[in-house]
Amino acid sequence: MRNIPKLYNENLLVGFDTSDDAAVYKLSDDKAIIQTLDFFTPVVNDPYDFGQIAAANALSDIYAMGGKPTLAMNIVGFPSCLSSDILEQILLGGAEKVKEAGAILVGGHSVEDDEPKYGLSVTGEIHPDNIISNATAKTGDTIVLTKPLGVGILLTALKADLLTDEEIRELTRNIKTLNNVAGEALHRFSVNSGTDVTGFGLLGHLYEMAKGSKKSIEIDSSRIAVIDGAIEHAEMGIIPAAAYRNQDYISEFVSFENVNISMQDILFDPQTSGGLLISIPKAYLSRLTDYFDEHLETQYSIIGEVIDEKEKAIYVK
Repeated sequence: MRNIPKLYNENLLVGFDTSDDAAVYKLSDDKAIIQTLDFFTPVVNDPYDFGQIAAANALSDIYAMGGKPTLAMNIVGFPSCLSSDILEQILLGGAEKVKEAGAILVGGHSVEDDEPKYGLSVTGEIHPDNIISNATAKTGDTIVLTKPLGVGILLTALKADLLTDEEIRELTRNIKTLNNVAGEALHRFSVNSGTDVTGFGLLGHLYEMAKGSKKSIEIDSSRIAVIDGAIEHAEMGIIPAAAYRNQDYISEFVSFENVNISMQDILFDPQTSGGLLISIPKAYLSRLTDYFDEHLETQYSIIGEVIDEKEKAIYVK
């Protein structure tokens, strides 16, 4: 594969250099646009819920950059052998999630495909001075995670028909919840750095934050919120293949101290529509948590601290 050339343009404020969540392009001194795209195959059985989850996942990139979603376009692959009613429910779920985000759905594109696929291309807006990057964490910052982990493991268990109805409801509720409240907090409380946690897993996104910021990060695994049932299924060996790929890629940059294997699996677990990962000065932490206590619909956790760069990017105890 050829190397993709770097795009040199004075108005391109964020490209793909630092593995940030979306691109940011400056339109004027006080306005920039954020552009992202994400879509995937069904992760749950209910088509309406799938549409909501896929839309929430795509919108999350805008929130992670500190922006406000404005426009969205559907991206659809759908087999001709399936009922159009299924597609209608997927699109309805996505449209209602876009509306919840305060954005406008303006069409999209579909192709015939062997397996259903759905997602969004999303445009957001932000002031050029207010962009949140994953590469600007500061020594002494506290690390906060705004949704519990374990999504990939539970989705794998769901495919094997191993989840209870209550586990399915809680899993679905978490992954179709927008990151809008967490995104709003990025500017209210002087956050230094942020990203969302998706397929690269918590440790993968922490690694990108540490590497981009030229820092290391210490994590206390006992303080990390995990969705009910995820640890038990991890102990049963219900681990998605992507977790092992994440482990192969970043394990050399991580040091574990007395962390059991099932928890390590949770930390490498790929997340669908995961929470925001926030690096915030300690002076603003209590204001952030007070805000989350009042407004956030998912379980957040205070999981670690940014330290000066050391031999490893991440230290987990």
